[in-house]
Amino acid sequence: MEKATNIIWHEAAITKGERRAQNGHGSCVLWFTGLSGSGKSTIANAFSSYLYEQGISEYVLDGDNIRHGLNKDLGFSDEDRTENIRRIGEVAKLFVDSGTIVTTAFISPFRSDRNQVRALFEEGEFIEVFVNCPLDECERRDPKQLYQKARRGEIKDFTGIDSPYEAPNAPEITIVSHKVTIEEAVKEIADYLVSKNII
Repeated sequence: MEKATNIIWHEAAITKGERRAQNGHGSCVLWFTGLSGSGKSTIANAFSSYLYEQGISEYVLDGDNIRHGLNKDLGFSDEDRTENIRRIGEVAKLFVDSGTIVTTAFISPFRSDRNQVRALFEEGEFIEVFVNCPLDECERRDPKQLYQKARRGEIKDFTGIDSPYEAPNAPEITIVSHKVTIEEAVKEIADYLVSKNII
């Protein structure tokens, strides 16, 4: 597909700083990464609910939901996974520019893809949340029966089975999800954001 070349970036009349000031809090992306079944979506949504209850502008971008719309043309090859994450990064950046705290729940298995997204943001705006859960525990949970299907060969390129997962080297937050409650995970994330003066 031919790329457009006759386009010029248009500066917004209202700045990110002004939107943050109006909201009374900062904005950032909480990038939840981890194996399928680790608890990413559950914790991301619980934290989003916590923010909402505090009157904080928030939104959740969930991997499955995004693949029903924006990224429904993508599969699960390495190339499509990279494009999936690239698009989400750009959408998340728009939310952060709007003064919103956006939580994303994506396996995002490759460090290079997550680092490419991090590079889109200003210092402190990209917060990597590693939801660390052993593969055997994720398989035991297997809420969508995906691991079973992958083991039977019904799903190809499944992360943790026949496609690799590259854990973060230095995430801002690590949640050991099989050892803490959802409430404890939410508090850990909230404490981090408070320490950074985001909320």
